[in-house]
Amino acid sequence: MSKSRIFKYASLAVILVWGFIKLLPEREEPVAISDQEAPASAKRDVKHVIKFAPGNQYTPGVRLFGMSEPLEGLTKVIRKYEARHPDTRIEVFNVPTVQREYLVTQLSSGAAPDIVKVNVEDVWVDVHKNWYVPLDTFLDQPNPYVVEKADPSLPGARQWWDMFRYQAITRGKAGPDGKYYCYTLDAVETGIFYNKTLFGQLGLEVPETMTEFFHVAETIKKNGYIPLSMVLLSYADWGVDLIFDQLYHDLLPGIDLVKDPTREAYLQGYLDSEEIAFLHTKGFFTKDDPRFQEKWRLLKRLRQYMPQEISVRSGGDRQFVNQQAAMIWITSTFTYRLVADQDLGFEWGVFYFPMIDEAVSKMTANTPACVIGGAATQLEVTNSAVSDTDPNLPFEQRIQESERLKRVVGFLQFLSLPENAALVTNEHPRFIPNIVGVEPLPELEPFQKILERRYTTTKWMNSFDLRFFDVLQRMFALYLEDGATLEELVDWMESNVSASSELFENRKGIDWEALEKKWQELAPAREGMTFLPKPLQENPAL
Repeated sequence: MSKSRIFKYASLAVILVWGFIKLLPEREEPVAISDQEAPASAKRDVKHVIKFAPGNQYTPGVRLFGMSEPLEGLTKVIRKYEARHPDTRIEVFNVPTVQREYLVTQLSSGAAPDIVKVNVEDVWVDVHKNWYVPLDTFLDQPNPYVVEKADPSLPGARQWWDMFRYQAITRGKAGPDGKYYCYTLDAVETGIFYNKTLFGQLGLEVPETMTEFFHVAETIKKNGYIPLSMVLLSYADWGVDLIFDQLYHDLLPGIDLVKDPTREAYLQGYLDSEEIAFLHTKGFFTKDDPRFQEKWRLLKRLRQYMPQEISVRSGGDRQFVNQQAAMIWITSTFTYRLVADQDLGFEWGVFYFPMIDEAVSKMTANTPACVIGGAATQLEVTNSAVSDTDPNLPFEQRIQESERLKRVVGFLQFLSLPENAALVTNEHPRFIPNIVGVEPLPELEPFQKILERRYTTTKWMNSFDLRFFDVLQRMFALYLEDGATLEELVDWMESNVSASSELFENRKGIDWEALEKKWQELAPAREGMTFLPKPLQENPAL
């Protein structure tokens, strides 16, 4: 390798790491809501004090984008709950739950808030430490606040589970131990916001296929605009998942080896970690897998329509608002930013990622793009909720005996009532309500329609551990910026899957015999399939 190329790799790596560090959120200290915002119960003695860290999107007093009136929906629900339970006070805190070291310190000492907002994937790595309370027992039972309405037809009268609208998203959050730690209040989905005014001026229509999208992007680029703005981490997440699904979905009848009886009704064909590890031994996700290479090629092709300098974690919204970029791929939370801007100066709309057609790739599954969004406000109950029990008892026994835990979970059940959830989720158009009976605000209807699609085949970034995530992110960035060739990237990604599969087997164990048996059973389904890994194509028995 030449010295100039080595220097180029090193420079790109340094820039990426520096940018990543600079863009990390600053450390915050826990902040309770002010006395003015606090419920009246804050001024009297109570039996239970529940500490709740809901995240900035719903924390009372927060001004969204610096534009909105201070949020107050959650305060209203808290006041209603405390009126029902005068012996309980709920204190809302703004804590840096994105800072893992802070949260780990609090959890290990039993001092964390009773309810925290944390992406459940970050919870899974700690479930064996008894830091979080599994909610299965409560979810399987009726919601008592629904039962008291004496209408057995209401969602929640049979099981609390039934109150959640997007079952694939909600039930798809089972941990590696098969238990559920996540309460999903709302959902978030991605979409491509576009400048309707500019589209009209250029005579462009919303693209439905990738061929049409490339035509639209070329026209926009020739007219001096950035076709598509987004951030690197989002592209490594959403882009990889959507194109993976577009290329591999038609293979599922022959490669979907594990069908969980509980989740299969909601997650048809989802490839779990053990399936990815097993398929890897058959040549999938290697340099011998043509679809694996095609995925990265298409991602690089789409990159040419993004800004010359693509941000790692944030940015891009200003380019769209200032009409430098004609489109931006971002989440539904951006909706409020556009709705609230009185000086925007153009009309906007939302469409979804186009289907990859055969003119773009012969390997396409010819299926509409899937859902890649998911749980937005993910709330978990921590070990602080069972602090009224003997810490020397087994954790399962503490969960059964804790009266305090019942009150903590009871608040989440109360929040699940449509009339209460609406006060929180529909205060502004950002997230799509996940509670049956709460309709999204009109501006979010495009995202509700997107969420009605089938769920993704994989969440590739979350297939294994944080190391897998980090390698993917770094090498993908180098590849997009010409710091690595396609061949070099595929080598790295192949090694990443191999190493992560081995670590997964060491930690969790893989039933190779059962997977091999199912693989053999599905052999007839693989007959006639094309663009399979080279070892399979050379094996008549597949």
